[in-house]
Amino acid sequence: MVRVLRTIGYDVGFRRGSGQYLYDRTDTRYLDLLSGFGVFAIGRNHPALRAALISVLDAELPNLVQLDVPVLAGVAAERLLAKAPYLDKVFFANSGTEAVEAAIKFARAATGRSRILSCTHAFHGLTFGALSLNGDEIFKSGFEPLLGDCAAIPFNDLAALEDALRGREVAAFIVEPIQGKGVHLPAADYLKDAAELCRKYGSLFIADEIQCGLGRTGKFFAVEHWGVEPDMILIAKALSGGHVPVGAVLTRKSIYDRLFNRMDRAVVHGSTFAKNDLAMAAGITTLSVLEAEGLIENAARTGERLLASFRAMTGRHEMLKEVRGLGLMIGIEFGAPKSLKLRASWSMIEAANKGLFCQLITIPLFRDHKILTQVAGHGSHTIKLLPSYVITDDDCAWIETAFEEVIAQSHQVPGAIWSLGKTLIGNATAAKRA
Repeated sequence: MVRVLRTIGYDVGFRRGSGQYLYDRTDTRYLDLLSGFGVFAIGRNHPALRAALISVLDAELPNLVQLDVPVLAGVAAERLLAKAPYLDKVFFANSGTEAVEAAIKFARAATGRSRILSCTHAFHGLTFGALSLNGDEIFKSGFEPLLGDCAAIPFNDLAALEDALRGREVAAFIVEPIQGKGVHLPAADYLKDAAELCRKYGSLFIADEIQCGLGRTGKFFAVEHWGVEPDMILIAKALSGGHVPVGAVLTRKSIYDRLFNRMDRAVVHGSTFAKNDLAMAAGITTLSVLEAEGLIENAARTGERLLASFRAMTGRHEMLKEVRGLGLMIGIEFGAPKSLKLRASWSMIEAANKGLFCQLITIPLFRDHKILTQVAGHGSHTIKLLPSYVITDDDCAWIETAFEEVIAQSHQVPGAIWSLGKTLIGNATAAKRA
């Protein structure tokens, strides 16, 4: 990782963060459009969150007694379930991938079935069970054999889903309402029809909202855009406020009761640190800040502005292929140009390493415009934006100006950006030889 950062010029030594901004060793300000992979929804080091965590420490609470029912966990669960009144119970975990692991166990216990369906190109985490549901082979390679009785079907393909469900062997279908890798949105009726198919065949419908939930798309849960009521909703990332990791499974009482169905099974699944007071305080405070500061509404408004601006750019730049997203979850996809000179340059850099072109955009954005962003996945041609919900109109103007300039420069051959491309090709070739 150190070599990677040095090679692409990201080794600037970040020293502090505030809101949507990062500051390096020279106190230069950067606009963070990565936000810790979507963790800092309310911004970095929010004063209300810091005060809440300090107050918990000062109170000397009897944390993690284990043989008790912690009050803060109850309050956090109550606040979350108010956002999904069709669900009844919350199981807390330490992360998103732990929430996925719990959901796998819950589904198998509740249905008596073993098979778990997921989608191609999905990302559900990197622990063993969650990894078994991932759609990218680069994460799986070297760790096989993975969890048995898992299968992947194409996203947005209802016929494939029904074919997989028809045998009534599937415990659950887990799906990201918006796929994080590439920021792919569902067709208008896909999620609703998928949920109905699951109920028809006795399978559970699980919405993985670990990245797209908690206001990221302009609604508290992404499934609200399509009027869907899942059997389980998985959340994490933003719930932590960026300080204390926390994940959660929101589920129906009927599912919960099949798992914890006797007194001797009261601890059949758990996680030592999951309900710790600091994590619960972080979650409660994050929910309060989202509401008090109107941050979900701001995510909807600023996201709509940015999406409109980027879509307008597609008409001006031939390698800007498509813009997708909802709220502040935005994917900007690039593709092969039609003009001969650009096509030759594109082919050269893509032959060296698939997806390398996007680095010709992200590196100048960082180096010249002080904007931190990322490619949406391995070998991807899509740049993903996951900024904090606290971004302002001035930040939007910063983003729009920077992207317009860098994308325009990428269409100039020869030019500075393609000189950078030759350097990246050299690095990629050397890495392959090594």
